[in-house]
Amino acid sequence: QVQLVESGGGLVQAGGSLRLSCAASGRTFSNYCMGWFRQAPGKEREFVAAISRTGGTTYYADSVKGRFTISRDNAKNTGYLQMNSLRPEDTAVYYCAADSGFVGYMATREPDYWGQGTQVSVSS
Repeated sequence: QVQLVESGGGLVQAGGSLRLSCAASGRTFSNYCMGWFRQAPGKEREFVAAISRTGGTTYYADSVKGRFTISRDNAKNTGYLQMNSLRPEDTAVYYCAADSGFVGYMATREPDYWGQGTQVSVSS
């Protein structure tokens, strides 16, 4: 089992920045790819970004490319999502996820583990 706990959400004005963290415990964090997903009110959960076990490969949804950066620190068992130039449409609950499969599939398959989510609200 892998336990994931997100933090860093909050309320920010459009154009601002937030950094989300995902603290992992349980099994060895570096054995898992990590990803971020989000769910806005009334919408389905969508893929945001993913990172490989070593951090050498990343994937992003088109809607966040150039604004968001995913990273990880395996020594600290923590993943991050740096969000810049935030827009009102980025408002959602953001979820961290971990998966034992190929990082390229994180956007399309159900990850093995989920965090509880953290709220991000962007005001216009």
